[in-house]
Amino acid sequence: MAIYHFHVTQVSRGKGQSAIAAAAYRAGERLQDHYYGEYADYTAKGGVVYTEIIAPDYVSESFRDKETLWNEVERVEKHPKAQLAYSFDFALMNEFSMEENIILAKRFIKENFIAKGMIADMAVHKPDKKEIDNPHVHVLCPIRPMNTDGTWGEKQRREYLFDEDGKPVLDGRGHQKFNAVPTTDWGRPETLEAWRKAWADMVNEEFQKKGMLERIDHRSYEAQEIMLIPQIHEGPNVRKMEAKGIRTEKGSLNRLIKEINQGILLLKEKVKDIMDVISELSEEMHRNEKSTKSDLSQCLQKYFADRNETAESYNYGKNKARKTNLKKMAELLVYLEEHHISSIEELNKHVRDKKAELGILGQVNRRKKADIARSKENLRYLNWYEEGIPVIGEIEKRKFNKAKERIKAENGDTLRRYHIAKRILTERELLGKMDKTTLQQKISSLETEAKENYAQYKSLARDIKQLQDICMFSKKTKEQKRQRTKEENSL
Repeated sequence: MAIYHFHVTQVSRGKGQSAIAAAAYRAGERLQDHYYGEYADYTAKGGVVYTEIIAPDYVSESFRDKETLWNEVERVEKHPKAQLAYSFDFALMNEFSMEENIILAKRFIKENFIAKGMIADMAVHKPDKKEIDNPHVHVLCPIRPMNTDGTWGEKQRREYLFDEDGKPVLDGRGHQKFNAVPTTDWGRPETLEAWRKAWADMVNEEFQKKGMLERIDHRSYEAQEIMLIPQIHEGPNVRKMEAKGIRTEKGSLNRLIKEINQGILLLKEKVKDIMDVISELSEEMHRNEKSTKSDLSQCLQKYFADRNETAESYNYGKNKARKTNLKKMAELLVYLEEHHISSIEELNKHVRDKKAELGILGQVNRRKKADIARSKENLRYLNWYEEGIPVIGEIEKRKFNKAKERIKAENGDTLRRYHIAKRILTERELLGKMDKTTLQQKISSLETEAKENYAQYKSLARDIKQLQDICMFSKKTKEQKRQRTKEENSL
């Protein structure tokens, strides 16, 4: 089945990231980082099948070299928390050959990124099939635009504020206030949405050319009115463990989500079929003007009576058939009685209630999934923060700068994660208000609730199966009656 995935993030120093490291990882290469004075070596990484830097004609030829391009990006971005690059990743199609996928991806990049003046460093990945068969493209694009004369442009421009009398609006320090306005539309949500749609349209056009029925859709499940739960991101380490048969927490949760999603789609189709049958039965009863409160029970009993008569005409297996019919009839009659359903109108209302329950179940599961992901993310930041506290303490105890710098150099990654976590936890107003035990308890509680929702889904599935049988047998009874009437009239 064709899968749609198109995602974008930012590579930022504020998150402890490096443009050189990001480029080296995606290309599986060893690149020298002039900004940090170190090497980013990912030559041991497998699964990289194609790399290329694509740029507008006015961009210097030297920027077709990966190390040159990204060191220049690091050099021109002066701020210690500068946003360096957009990082796109989108899924390729297993239905196409790798050559066809690469041609399609390059065409998309040229028509959508290069046409806007972006520089695109693309890398095509096809991980080992033992891990997961998901060919995809990574594209890194500098956030800072390049002018047509080959010089770097500005990411933002200032729009100074004036009052109604045309006088400058000043801040508390006497400086004129201004709004920072991006010089490009690359970061706008509507631009991303246009890119997401363009990729889906391009792939679907290719499917159509090849006479394939597969299609992908860039819209969210919610926008498509599909009551499905998005799966959580697993990452390469989790996928490798799962491929080796090691069950992981994320993998188990995704399996549960996948089963519910498949079930919800199936139940949605069944409910639609049930409502179509009810509509047909209702129209027929109104035409005959013989609808009574006992219609459903009479229909079922009549159907199973006919089935037993048929079974009696055969010697082999007749007792087993009769028992099966009686058991099924009893189950359905009990269901009707328990839910106070005795007419088509009441059945119709009951089915509508089940359809609404199905929708609520999908919404609740989506919220649970989001809550679990958010709580786990907060727990990860809290771990980073607590790991950095002892290092900060050691730095503060040292009197001499040389000793401080040595500790910083030895614990660079820990300190970067600490500062990222501190900033995010502060922004979320969680610092000092949330401990790891509380978060772990919340995650455990949410996962328990997700499993309870799964139990609700299974119960709902059983109800819909009963309703499906009631409608099917009622319809067959009406068909048998029509056939008998037709036969009697022909005599």
